[in-house]
Amino acid sequence: MLAPQISISLENGFMTQDTTDISQTRAWLMAIRPRTLPAVLGPLIVGNALALGVEGFSLLTALVIISCGLLLQISVNLANDYFDSLSGVDSQERLGPIRMTQAGLISAKQMKKAMIMSLICALLVGVYLIDIGGWPIGLLAAASLLAVICYSGGPYPLASHGLGELTVFIFFGLVAVVGSVYLQTGATSQEAWLLGAAIGSLNAAIMLVNNVRDINTDAKAHKRTLAVRLGQGQARVFYQTLVYLPYGIIISAFLLGFLPGFAVGLSGLSLVYARSLSRQFHELSGAELNPILAQTALLSLVFSLLFSLGWYLGLS
Repeated sequence: MLAPQISISLENGFMTQDTTDISQTRAWLMAIRPRTLPAVLGPLIVGNALALGVEGFSLLTALVIISCGLLLQISVNLANDYFDSLSGVDSQERLGPIRMTQAGLISAKQMKKAMIMSLICALLVGVYLIDIGGWPIGLLAAASLLAVICYSGGPYPLASHGLGELTVFIFFGLVAVVGSVYLQTGATSQEAWLLGAAIGSLNAAIMLVNNVRDINTDAKAHKRTLAVRLGQGQARVFYQTLVYLPYGIIISAFLLGFLPGFAVGLSGLSLVYARSLSRQFHELSGAELNPILAQTALLSLVFSLLFSLGWYLGLS
């Protein structure tokens, strides 16, 4: 089957679209939003890296953790596409990438089925993790599934009430890192909490870019995101806080003797990238922020990979 292809241009400050032919495969790929996946990969890689060298570390468990995390991220993306279309948040005035349901590329019924299927797959994969981690992981799994639905849907959508960044900080920072360490070792660690907060901050910055870009259309749709509540100026300052905070966390932790210097120094190299993004974010607005969204996600992954590499080399 073929669905309308989106040819994007700007007209009167808003996205417009022309339709030609595009495959359903391409439409579903766009719905999954591959550029958002680094946000979940980073903390899960770090969480498993922190458990390296601990007796009982399992590569299989690490792969299952990452698979479950990716499925949950995809579920969030599909749910966001579905619920925002139903609520009218997504419209022709949207400045971000085209949403599949709103654009008519994928029907609401199809999107709902895909969302449910991805959640079921995440749950099936998660059964293995629950068996390993016991009731604490079971509680985290239930909370994660609930968060997927409540992020954009339900009677009190978190993203529409200024809680999107906090939700991302918790689940794509603290839960991802600390949960991974717990699954591998049966315990948590101060390193896990510190890195969970650091990476959670970077991932919250991704969400803030999205909300600053959409600040006008969200306000018009009565979606009270954190950016809408703060306003353009304060939201831009908050972005800088979020991208610089991780470096303050790891440097302070090193000085206090909680983190090894090599891992901190290696991950600190990404500060150059963070400064560049902070400067660009301050200068750009609207649809111009779309590249910054993907680049902030890349910053989160680069920070995570560099720290993980430094941690691994420190064990050698």
